[in-house]
Amino acid sequence: MPRFLSSEAVTEGHPDKVCDIVSDSILDAYLALDPDSRVAVETTAKDGLVVVEGEVSVPQVLDHVDIVRQALRDIGYTTAESGIDPDGCGVINNIRPRILNGPQGNLGDYKRFSNKEEAFDELGGDQGIMIGYANDDTDAYMPLPVYASNRIAERLAYVRKHGIIPQLRPDGKVLVTVEYTDDLRPVAFRHVLISAQHSPEISLEDVRREVREKVLDPVLATFPNIAHDDLDVLINKNEFHTGGPQGDSGLTGRKIVVDTYGGFAAHGGGAFSGKDPRKPDRSAAYAARWVAKNIVAAGLARRVQVSLGYFRNVGRPVSVDIETYGTETVPRERIQKAVEETFDLRQLAIIEQLDLRRPIYRKTAAYGHFGRTDPDFTWEKTDKIEQLRRVANA
Repeated sequence: MPRFLSSEAVTEGHPDKVCDIVSDSILDAYLALDPDSRVAVETTAKDGLVVVEGEVSVPQVLDHVDIVRQALRDIGYTTAESGIDPDGCGVINNIRPRILNGPQGNLGDYKRFSNKEEAFDELGGDQGIMIGYANDDTDAYMPLPVYASNRIAERLAYVRKHGIIPQLRPDGKVLVTVEYTDDLRPVAFRHVLISAQHSPEISLEDVRREVREKVLDPVLATFPNIAHDDLDVLINKNEFHTGGPQGDSGLTGRKIVVDTYGGFAAHGGGAFSGKDPRKPDRSAAYAARWVAKNIVAAGLARRVQVSLGYFRNVGRPVSVDIETYGTETVPRERIQKAVEETFDLRQLAIIEQLDLRRPIYRKTAAYGHFGRTDPDFTWEKTDKIEQLRRVANA
C-alpha cells in the first residue's frame, strides 16, 4: 500500500525566515568579534517595523540597527512595496548586555578546573532535549520531501538574485509530496506547490511558465531515480505581489520543522536561530544529526532518530537514545554501544569537535540546517563511519 508524505520549505524572504536571518546575523557579528560571545536574540517583524530583543554577554556592544538593515538588504528587500524598506523601516533595539558568572561562563574559562577534560565534564549549558535524524532517501541522508522542498526554495532565490527571473520578490513557499512504498522507500514525486512572490511587472502566466522551466524542472532533474512523469504541479494559484513582513508578521523560531526534517522526526524543545553554540538547543541538535548521519552512512540502519537529553550546567548527556525503526542491520543495542564509544557528546566537546565558535550561522537560517554540502556545516561530515562499524560489528 503506497504512502504519500509531504514537507514544506520557505524562502529567505518569508517573514519568519527574515527574523531568523536577522537574529543569526546579530549572532555572527558577535562571534566574529569574540568567539566566546554569548548571544540570545529574537526578532519580530511586521510592515515597516522590526523589533530585536534579548541579551548578550560580549566585550563590546555592536550597532544592532545597522545589522538589521544590512540583513534585510542581503535578503533582497528594497522598498516597502517589495515587503519592507531596509533603509526606511523602523527598528526597535531591546537587546541588553548581561554579565555571566559561574558555570554559565565562557567556553575558555577553565580556571576552576585542573584541566580541560575536567571542565568538559562539569560545564554545560541549558537543559533540553535535542533530536537528530537521517535516512537513506537521498545522497544527503535527508528525507526526500523536505530536501527537495528546500532545494526548490533555494533555487527560487538563486534565479531572483542572478537575474534569471528578476521580477521575483524574496517571499515564497514550497510544498512537495512524495509517494513511498509501504517500507518507506521513495518512488515518485506526486505533488508540488510553489508560491513565488513577484512584482506586478510580470504576468501570472509568465510567472508560472518561468518558475516551472527555470526553477522546478532543473531541481527535479537532480533526482533521476525518482519518477515525476505523473506530477501534479500548482504554481501561484493567484497573483502574489504583497509578501514578506508587509504580508504577514514574522517571528524567530517559528519554522522549526522546515529547519529540520520536514516532520519525519520528532523535534526537541527549542529553535536554533539567534542562539550561540553554548545553547544545546543548537549545538547538541547539530551533534545529534552528526551521529544519525554517520549511522546511516555506515550502513547500520536505513532510518535513525537520535535523542539527546541534558541537564542544566551538566556536561554529559543524561540520556542517549537511538531509534532505528526496525531498519537496523545489526542489533540496536550494538549501535547504541557504538555511538557511546565513538562520539564525545559532552556539550563543550561538541562545540570543539564541530568548531562551532565561528560566524557561520546566518547561512544556516534559510534552506535547512541539515543536508547541506557547505564545509562550514561540520555536523554533516561522515568521519565516524569506520569506527562505528568496527565497534558495532565487534
